[in-house]
Amino acid sequence: MQRGRHYGTQMERALRGEVTPEMVQVAESEGWQPEALMAEIAAGRIVIPANNRRPRESYCGVGRGLRTKVNANIGTSKGTSGIDFEKRKLDISIECGADAVMDLSTGPDIDGVRRALIDGCPIAFGTVPIYQATVEAQEMKGAIINMTEEDILRAVQKQAEDGVDFMTIHCGLTMEAVERLRKHPRIADIVSRGGSFLTGWMLHHQRQNPFYAQFDRILEIAREYDITLSLGDALRPGCLADATDRGQVQELMILGELVQRCRAAGVQVIVEGPGHVPMDQVEMNIKLQKRLCEEAPFYVLGPLVTDVAPGYDHITSAIGGAIAAAAGADFLCYVTPAEHLGLPDEQDVRQGVIASRIAAHAADLAKGIKGAMDWDKAMGKARKDLDWGEQRRLAMDPTVFDKHPHTRDKTGCSMCGPYCAMRIVSDYLGRAVGPC
Repeated sequence: MQRGRHYGTQMERALRGEVTPEMVQVAESEGWQPEALMAEIAAGRIVIPANNRRPRESYCGVGRGLRTKVNANIGTSKGTSGIDFEKRKLDISIECGADAVMDLSTGPDIDGVRRALIDGCPIAFGTVPIYQATVEAQEMKGAIINMTEEDILRAVQKQAEDGVDFMTIHCGLTMEAVERLRKHPRIADIVSRGGSFLTGWMLHHQRQNPFYAQFDRILEIAREYDITLSLGDALRPGCLADATDRGQVQELMILGELVQRCRAAGVQVIVEGPGHVPMDQVEMNIKLQKRLCEEAPFYVLGPLVTDVAPGYDHITSAIGGAIAAAAGADFLCYVTPAEHLGLPDEQDVRQGVIASRIAAHAADLAKGIKGAMDWDKAMGKARKDLDWGEQRRLAMDPTVFDKHPHTRDKTGCSMCGPYCAMRIVSDYLGRAVGPC
């Protein structure tokens, strides 16, 4: 698994003017010149999550001017899932076109689960180290508050050694940010699991967040393994009424300062964002983040634009995600129909990935990302030609075609039958319609 001698992070090598093999591959996949991509990585506006202990065949870039990427969350939950179940969800995520997955396991044998999932993962792999530190403190020391700073750093180190490409680090949740939250109460308070764990620890011990206090040590680990740090939004809003409040903005300001520290250390960094946000505030949130965090790639959960659609939150998320990505967000974390209800199953994962990919592609069309419109033009032609085989090949989720095998023929589909508008107009205009 070891690549050998450490030559520096992707950012450090870009700053030296070196075009790495990973940069070449990403540039080719995005239709860029490698030198242009290198310049954006050097500036911190694009990252390539690529742990130097886990070489793989395919890499993706995240950031300005690139195709909007999609992440799928998987992972065990105590008493309700196991490794085989999560492996199936990993396979579905990859099959549906996710660009990354994150292991959010809180069930038994977190190390074993993570290593098994990484072994079968050809795409970028992320984790949330505070989950492991918290679960182990609860199981081995009897309470979350018995967790130490060294326990947290040990979890980060262990996951880096295993080949994790990017990690959510809840480093913007300071005592000052918590005090802002006290002075400006919320309906949902803190909905981030990592944020809640750390808030309880901080208030009990009356000490600063270890991720913030020990940020230089986090940077050392990230630089050694070329971990992309995903600066977590522990104070993201958990309902529309809490959106864009003092706590959220205070944390974002701190994250902007930490982005500067990452770049000074040569560490790749992205910033996480909300959460539940009313539709009219989504674009403003993206622009605020880009301004405060100096154009660092932005990774958003959703955003969900209404709170009242449990069971359909892949749709509420896709609406917000499309608006966010069109406004400049670079990376969408999927939301499944099971959000707010329970652990997602395989079908939830499929629907979540596809919904987020639809949002991402719709935004790429709006942003004019290279090659995005070519896909839609090809589909338009296939529909005009009544070429069902080509339509299936071009479909984001080809499996949906297989659910209706007897509803299409060379004259049209079962919606219009012989009254197909495409065929009628082609007949009158003298244009041939292709074979079925």
